[in-house]
Amino acid sequence: MKTIKYIASSLVLGLGVLVWTAFNIHDDPPAVGDTAPDFTLVSNEGTEVTLSDYQGEWVVLYFYPKDFTSGCTIQARGFQRDMDQYIERGATILGVSVDDAETHASFCEKESLTFKLLADTKAAVSKAYGSVRGIAKIKMSARNTFIINPEGKVAEVFLGVNPTPHSEEVLAALDRLQAS
Repeated sequence: MKTIKYIASSLVLGLGVLVWTAFNIHDDPPAVGDTAPDFTLVSNEGTEVTLSDYQGEWVVLYFYPKDFTSGCTIQARGFQRDMDQYIERGATILGVSVDDAETHASFCEKESLTFKLLADTKAAVSKAYGSVRGIAKIKMSARNTFIINPEGKVAEVFLGVNPTPHSEEVLAALDRLQAS
């Protein structure tokens, strides 16, 4: 009987590992000190946004799973609530998910967001930042954030963030980075 339970529990564990692996694509995110991978994506405003155009500025590049979902809404509202503090620090916020520009525009309108959301519909930028999850053709961005310094280098990496306190964490990191 113990042998059957052992085999059954091993199969369940193996299946769990297989499902976890399928849903988590393991590209490494850029590390602190790496040059931030450049990209061009379409924004919620319908215009192209290129990361290198922000050279000389601090950028908070955050990846999130999906517009209109509870955690993503909480996270976006936190960034919007603290927008004046980001402006004081000379930081631009750019949000990225695999949703299209039209969905981003609706989300920005509904939530009164004033920062840009970028459409990574092929998940290429999310992949370049080690921030894509999915199975087969279904992909979404993982909840990761990168602070990019004015020289275009990754200055801070937040992986698997909690959306509720995240804006405060990013502001604290910006303060620390800008003081050094």
